[in-house]
Amino acid sequence: MPRHIAIEGPIGVGKTTLARRLASTFDCDLLLEAPEQNPFLPRFYRNPRAVALQTQLFFLFQRVEQLRAVHQSDLFQPARVADFLFAKDRLFAELNLDPDELALYLQVHAHLEPELPRPDFVIYLQAPTEVLLKRIQMRGIAHERAINADYLNRLNETYARYFLYFEDAPLLIVNAATIDFANRDQDLQALVELIRERPRGRHYFNPSPQLL
Repeated sequence: MPRHIAIEGPIGVGKTTLARRLASTFDCDLLLEAPEQNPFLPRFYRNPRAVALQTQLFFLFQRVEQLRAVHQSDLFQPARVADFLFAKDRLFAELNLDPDELALYLQVHAHLEPELPRPDFVIYLQAPTEVLLKRIQMRGIAHERAINADYLNRLNETYARYFLYFEDAPLLIVNAATIDFANRDQDLQALVELIRERPRGRHYFNPSPQLL
């Protein structure tokens, strides 16, 4: 299997669930985001303009620390699965920051990114906004209740534009709207078989009705 799989997609699409199952299946390390550690995030969802820069910089430094630790131990650790791609931080910054804030953020970002390891396989999970909203409501995280359809629409568009031109690693684009990686083993197994083939370039995973 690839040594570093990164899973990406908008809020509520199922990144962490899939990361946990793949790490268990492949018996490898698990690298997870920790949004609950960001003290600005609840305020951001209530009033994005008030703390957008603070929220974004906290996430930037948090992800840098996580990936630097991975980089330093690369010679001694097994393969790993992460529920984030470092590039996502810039996507959220471009979505949420005003021009002056973004200029400051990009200065900081430019000094940090070259030191970090890159994944050798990326999984991009897609789902319509209505599906994301339903899943966010079901998981019941209090500060996420303020997330609305307009924000998720813009986030979906941002991800779609980014991955349209993505060429940094083999990319598997997954239609996650009707897939249940948590409870349907056949969905997971079909995806695992694709990953084990180590396909190059861009591929799509859209299970047939027989797998659903």
